[in-house]
Amino acid sequence: MDQDRLEDTIYMLAKRGMMENGETNRVAFSDADLQGRAYIISLMQVSGLEVSVDYAGNIIGKRKGNNPDLPPIGFGSHIDMVPNGGNYDGCVGSLAAIEVVRTLNEAGIQTEHPLEVFIFSNEEGGVMGSRALVGDLKEEALGVVNSTGYTMREGINRLGGNADLIAEVERPEGSLAAFLELHIEQGGILHREGIDIGVVEGIVGIKWWDVKVSGFANHAGTTPMDMRQDALLASAQFILAVNEETLKMDGKQVGTVGRIQALPGAPNVIPGEVQMSLEIRDLSVENMEELFKSIEERATSISRETGTTFSFTPIDATSAPALTDPGIRQIIATASEELGLSTKNMQSGAGHDAQDMARITPVGMIFVPSVNGISHSPKEYTSPEDMANGANVLLRTLLKIDASW
Repeated sequence: MDQDRLEDTIYMLAKRGMMENGETNRVAFSDADLQGRAYIISLMQVSGLEVSVDYAGNIIGKRKGNNPDLPPIGFGSHIDMVPNGGNYDGCVGSLAAIEVVRTLNEAGIQTEHPLEVFIFSNEEGGVMGSRALVGDLKEEALGVVNSTGYTMREGINRLGGNADLIAEVERPEGSLAAFLELHIEQGGILHREGIDIGVVEGIVGIKWWDVKVSGFANHAGTTPMDMRQDALLASAQFILAVNEETLKMDGKQVGTVGRIQALPGAPNVIPGEVQMSLEIRDLSVENMEELFKSIEERATSISRETGTTFSFTPIDATSAPALTDPGIRQIIATASEELGLSTKNMQSGAGHDAQDMARITPVGMIFVPSVNGISHSPKEYTSPEDMANGANVLLRTLLKIDASW
């Protein structure tokens, strides 16, 4: 792989949406997103790919294989960003996918399988493009508004798609031979341990609940401490309990309370109600259910001690765990070893397009280090060497799948 060329395309993409302070803002559906997509399409065309935009706004580049009867091997990622995000999340996988095609062209290699490079639309705003591909972009999601002020429906049309024909985007199971996604880790494990490549075992499932704690609002000056039904005090104990119960279990599960609001919110009133969130992530649905049960039991105990009540309302906007294919994991590990690169098996705590694609085809994910684990930030950084390492593993993995699947 041409490391300098890959680094140059990362920089050129970052210029699409670059602000006066040097940071980039390329949220889905924005003018900057349109500029970035135009740049990506031009790169694909220069690489000899047959480029199209599907009805969900996904950019797809096709390369013919020697055997047109074989299902394509898909690979790619996304280029949209969170507001004021970084230049590597999604972009490394997208541009490395194009660099793979350019390298194959220069080496005169024609794969047996056809190839499809996917640049998914609006990943950060709800994995929109990949969900459409697997038939799971629901009608109600099309009305969700992102930070640009456009709904998904408006955004899809703005990207050159057609929201009225979303159903036609769906791919059946088995329509791809495999799907590969290269991505920065977005955590600090690889960087801290000095490891080159993360072999992703799976992408965690996510479950959310709205938690309501009901106590009794009363005068803060006249109500004795032993007569209070303080919903915020109960909530504080609950937050500690979430941390304790999560740490008790063996495994890599995580539990988080990330939002909290005390009502009525006056300094001289004992909080009578608290609304907060609960999030649990793990590769195992069973572990997630077990952890939630233990947290719920702790809430019951806190409720008795504080004279409050807890209620948990599940939120629909959750995702199931997605395991990567064991065969592809082994191929990634072998490809890395052949390149002299160290590896670590690990799970992804963040969601990715590969999570949806796993519903229709075997998937593999390759992680490269993210310096200090910083992501979704202008300070996000992955070195040119690490990007090239990941791209080389992607290339070699693709060729091994092509030869053996």
